[in-house]
Amino acid sequence: MRHRRKTSKLQRTKAHRRSLLANQACSLIEHRQIRTTLAKAKALRPVVEKLVTLAKRGIAAEAAGETAKGVHCRRQAFGFLRRKETVKKLFAEIAPASADRAGGYTRITKLGARPSDSAPMAFISWVDYSLEAADEADEVAAEA
Repeated sequence: MRHRRKTSKLQRTKAHRRSLLANQACSLIEHRQIRTTLAKAKALRPVVEKLVTLAKRGIAAEAAGETAKGVHCRRQAFGFLRRKETVKKLFAEIAPASADRAGGYTRITKLGARPSDSAPMAFISWVDYSLEAADEADEVAAEA
């Protein structure tokens, strides 16, 4: 029985699952939307939402003058993600875009079955961080 077992194992060991979710979280932060299986998207959602909450807490601490707490939050995020640029983007772009939202930062959109093995596929994307506005900002930055 799986009473009170919240984590989906995804048929992987703990280390492999942690690495998979960290890589997918980095991809979601960098690309704003990823296509994956429905089970992986559902497993990724709580991980990413906790990272955004951590980043919001760090930003609030830095704004209040508690730099030690803000640095601690950044180091915790880096400990999971292991990519400096991704942590910077999380704290600089994604967390401020979700500042007024209390939770539910991601959206899972079902796509149907994958042709090769009929695995259910889904998009996972940010709710507040629109793709069009981000693409326009990228184009403006590239022109400058």
